[in-house]
Amino acid sequence: MNLILFGPPGAGKGTQAEFIVEHHSIPQISTGDMLRAAVKAQSEMGLKAKTIMDSGGLVSDEVVLGIIRERLSQSDCEKGFVLDGFPRTIYQADALASIFTSLGKTVDHVISLEIDNGEIINRLSGRRTCTACGKGYHTVNAAPKTELVCDVCGEKLIQRDDDREDTVRNRLSVYEQQTAPLKSYYASLGLLRHIDATGTIADIQRQIEVLLEGRSGDNS
Repeated sequence: MNLILFGPPGAGKGTQAEFIVEHHSIPQISTGDMLRAAVKAQSEMGLKAKTIMDSGGLVSDEVVLGIIRERLSQSDCEKGFVLDGFPRTIYQADALASIFTSLGKTVDHVISLEIDNGEIINRLSGRRTCTACGKGYHTVNAAPKTELVCDVCGEKLIQRDDDREDTVRNRLSVYEQQTAPLKSYYASLGLLRHIDATGTIADIQRQIEVLLEGRSGDNS
């Protein structure tokens, strides 16, 4: 089962990816993890990436795609994988399709977690993090016993820069700009599946299982 997973920041993509990995015994593959692993393994593409990163440059599509090819060729991907955070552009999607063809693989589903921007802003802008132990809270859903004080260690809670409302809005705007064309691209191929990500974690997991097990219901 070969999957591509889309989801805006705050949609719970990481949680759902973990669920898929655990229940279907397939690896989650993210570009960041792949780059670090390739560099550590000193593969041909990993060495190229390291040279670029050490000089402060951005790793090119060619190198990233080469690392993806290396990763998808490994034995643990024989039964499938969850590709997380890639592709981000139509060019990358076309190149990825060529890689799949050359490896004799196909995409079964492109899963898009759908959630209203207002809900995401509420989720992320309400998050607070302990400066000492790193425990996370939420001003509405998981508030500390004492405002801005960690229940565990008693240290101060802060709002991370990434969780400020203006930053969240900018992240969502970038995500929409990147993924809107890709959604159309995969929809035209009959591969895009919409999952409502506004419910509980268990609700979302049930939707995904219905899709992956091919039970009744149209998620396209």
